[in-house]
Amino acid sequence: MEILKRVIKKSIFIILPAIIISAFFIEAKKVPLGIFMGWLFGIFNLRTLTRKVEGLVGSEKATIKLVFLSMTRLLALFAAIIILVYYKIVNIFGLLFGFTVVSILILVEGAKVGKSN
Repeated sequence: MEILKRVIKKSIFIILPAIIISAFFIEAKKVPLGIFMGWLFGIFNLRTLTRKVEGLVGSEKATIKLVFLSMTRLLALFAAIIILVYYKIVNIFGLLFGFTVVSILILVEGAKVGKSN
């Protein structure tokens, strides 16, 4: 949960200015909403993954359960993204930007934890 808190704090400093800039200079509705939804999906994805890993760490069949739950989570995430893009609620590039920011910060924070241990 420590990595989750650091990723949320650092991503807010990137996402909020990106939303404000895109609202004024690119498009007023779809791109900022796409950035926010991508960020939200990324944070939700990280949060559920950390909870599942922490909850399954002592059981013997943790690998099978973790794979099944991860695939179900990714399927739900994919379905939500498809629905948002199909009905043109969000811009796909904004969605990708928001999700990518979270993904990169997960890698950076994970590398920092790996180096400290």
